[in-house]
Amino acid sequence: MTALADVLPKIDTITFDCYGTLIDWKGGLASSFRGLLGSIVDEEPMRVFDTYVALEAAEEAQAFQNYRTVMTRVAVAMGEEFDVGVTAAQAADFADTLPTWKPFPDTNDALRRLKSKYRLGVLSNVDRDLFAGSCRHFDVPFDFVVTAEDVRSYKPGPAHFREYLAKHGARERTLHVAQSLYHDGRPAGELGLAYVWINRYNHANETDVKPLASFADLTSLVEAMEL
Repeated sequence: MTALADVLPKIDTITFDCYGTLIDWKGGLASSFRGLLGSIVDEEPMRVFDTYVALEAAEEAQAFQNYRTVMTRVAVAMGEEFDVGVTAAQAADFADTLPTWKPFPDTNDALRRLKSKYRLGVLSNVDRDLFAGSCRHFDVPFDFVVTAEDVRSYKPGPAHFREYLAKHGARERTLHVAQSLYHDGRPAGELGLAYVWINRYNHANETDVKPLASFADLTSLVEAMEL
């Protein structure tokens, strides 16, 4: 089996998922949900997150709609699911909270160290304007960004990765780094991209996705890369 050390000499570009890998998706979403659903978020956190993930996936599986619309529709559905009155205005404002979500504590140091040697890019399931808001939290600029808005598709569909390969980099010189086996690991593997799993939540890998390596955070990855 190919190991991370075997591919590193060829790599010149590292691509990332953003939310859950660079940005604290769970922490940010919990804060946003408190404004929408109140104390239920802390009383039933697993049910809240599992419900959100399922509703989001259902929306993204339909004919393409931008991520702001996805978040608005999911906010309404969450209110119905938890029997909390969510107004149209509250649902519309829900997406505006996304750019306030902060990076994980190790993110910016890791990006600075990686930027000293590699091109860095992001493949994300959001709109351009929402990601631009998140970019204010990063200390280094990305060399390129591919969003769902650009390709009119959501991961785990392959469109982000195909767009990247067509416009930004070569398969054999790329390392994709992401938290989600479902959204990122599977399509990256199917297209022959080297993939590293950032397992921040200490989940068991109960899929057939086989990352080159797994790390608890970005700091561990950077240290393994001897940067």
